[in-house]
Amino acid sequence: MLFIYNSYSQENTTIVIDTTYKKSIKLDEVIVVGNIKTDPVLTLVSRNYSKQIVQPKNVTDLFNDINGFSIIKRGNYALDPSFRASQYEQLNVQYDGGTKAMHACPNRMDPITTHIIPEEISKIEIIKGPFSVRYGATFAGIINMVTHRPDATDNKLHGSISGGYEHNGNSFVSLLRLEQVTNNYDISGSLGYRDYGNYKDGNGTEIPSSFRSTDYSIRFGYNLTENQRIQTHWRQSFGRDVLHAGLAMDTDYDDSSILSLDYKWNAISNSIQAFTAKVYYSYVDHLMHNLDRPMAKMTESISAVEATTIGGKFELTWIPVKSITMYSGVDALLIGRDGNRNRTVKMMNGTQLPNPMEFEDKIWQDAYIHDWGLFSEAKWAINHKTILSAGIRLDIITSEATDPDPAFEALYNLDKRTENNLSGTVSLKHLINDKLSFETAYGRGVRSANMVERFISHFNVGQDPYEYIGNPDLKAEINNQWEIGLKGWQPLEGIINRLGFSTAVYYSHFENYIVAIIDETKTRKYNPSSPPIHPKVFQNLNKAFKTGFEIMGEIGFTNDISMKLEMAYVYSRNKDLHESLPLTPPLTTKLFFGVEKEKWWANIQWNLVSKQPKIAQSFGEISTKGYQTMDMKFGIKPLKNITLGAAVLNTFDTTYNNHLNFSFTNQADFSRVPITDPGRNITAFLQYQF
Repeated sequence: MLFIYNSYSQENTTIVIDTTYKKSIKLDEVIVVGNIKTDPVLTLVSRNYSKQIVQPKNVTDLFNDINGFSIIKRGNYALDPSFRASQYEQLNVQYDGGTKAMHACPNRMDPITTHIIPEEISKIEIIKGPFSVRYGATFAGIINMVTHRPDATDNKLHGSISGGYEHNGNSFVSLLRLEQVTNNYDISGSLGYRDYGNYKDGNGTEIPSSFRSTDYSIRFGYNLTENQRIQTHWRQSFGRDVLHAGLAMDTDYDDSSILSLDYKWNAISNSIQAFTAKVYYSYVDHLMHNLDRPMAKMTESISAVEATTIGGKFELTWIPVKSITMYSGVDALLIGRDGNRNRTVKMMNGTQLPNPMEFEDKIWQDAYIHDWGLFSEAKWAINHKTILSAGIRLDIITSEATDPDPAFEALYNLDKRTENNLSGTVSLKHLINDKLSFETAYGRGVRSANMVERFISHFNVGQDPYEYIGNPDLKAEINNQWEIGLKGWQPLEGIINRLGFSTAVYYSHFENYIVAIIDETKTRKYNPSSPPIHPKVFQNLNKAFKTGFEIMGEIGFTNDISMKLEMAYVYSRNKDLHESLPLTPPLTTKLFFGVEKEKWWANIQWNLVSKQPKIAQSFGEISTKGYQTMDMKFGIKPLKNITLGAAVLNTFDTTYNNHLNFSFTNQADFSRVPITDPGRNITAFLQYQF
């Protein structure tokens, strides 16, 4: 039996994993396993999603209850996680230890989090900075979403059927999961359907946010020998009729396919502990249009775009001496995108054209970015309480726009470019005693410019109405991050029977920070007489930093009742522009009171979000007011295999918007103000397991 204690999970409990049924080879789908000698430093794990009785609309919604995270909202579908004011490619987001599916839409209507069923996620693992070099180029943190794995303890067919309803939007969710495990192989599959309507905010205003999606996945694993395993995983997702309140277009369809193949060979020799291999392929086909928007009266726009991602990793775990474990390998992330926008101009300068004019605009310019990485990371067990880790990584990045837009080509030398990025980390983890641990780390995370920042040509990709122009000559962004963490717990006797806490303090100094700045030497390409007439061009800045903290304290009353306080704050500054960095969340506090019995559980969470006057005006941000909301959740198991749940979210029907919400764009009944979040939402959930 393996016992793991994790003070960062939803509850401070001891997790018991039975490994006595059969010999099992664990693929490197997970990063954090509860072993001080192998786990990365400064990690955060959220699990027990099987007991979450609210149906999240997107995988990103699962981050709402993780301290330090915020959500970037463009509607109800295109949601992105933000951690400590870092987002998009600044975060290394992946599935199952490395699989990626990059978005096709330049406005991120289809981020990686939309291509998987939320109910398939069993836990989310976070490395809170560039403190490991093993999982790809990392600027500000690693997010690994671990999907459900077959865990039956006999050879029978098992599975579950579940369904949910949300009254705010008249929304439905359903999922079928099947699995079978034998001594030699395991197979599992899932099929899900989601149909969400427009929700209403606290004032009763209907927000355009509906969508439909159908997803399925199949996973097959085979144990070649007692110490070798191979596994393949195939999934597809089909999004339909997605409304984006904060973007100029809506999604007609968004189809994605992801295929991955994993292999692991354990206990090869006394000095070679393991060899792992992963390869994957993903393809995203996306069509968006503005045919149902006010601007269609003047110009109809239809954009078909696609993204292909190919990647993999080969890693050798070896032990040069007894106290040192080395992880060495190579990895690759190859991204290609293409697609055009077709415009039909029906009105010009306020005058209806007798014969509409047709135009085709190049969005991605058939561009690619290829990243080949070499890495080595060492963990030295100084003693049974202290681990010193160090790693170094080299990324060789090539990029090119192979079908450039003439207007973009006139601005730059568009020859193929090669960059060499060096990153590294050093950290120390020390167990002060069996109930208290100390961690500290420095990481140098390096991120080359993404495809929008390099190659977007006169396209609107921000919160504001500006055209944006990429810059293929951008220097790589560098994050020098220092962090200290302390966590522990203490059993007590009496009414209060346990205390738990954790805290982390960090500081990041940025070099070559990438932002888009108005360039008054240039004029917008499309509708050149319409303000704002000057576009924004992506540039590097050098004087930027952020600092902040997260704290958590928990009190246990008996084994079933607990109270928890969480706080997160980040302060950022762009000294060159004398403002905050974009998308910096305000101080956020959460108070939680919960009861968890064997047959039922209930909890109340009070969310307090402060006002945010520190804004990035260059990004189109405005100050936002603080707000408070309360969520109440209840679940029960009336029978062994049946789970019932209900929740009231935003119990007091508060009207509010988060600071990271985009503003309404090209909407008939809304001005350009931030999207308001859902008002009171009553949900129900039913699951039958067999």
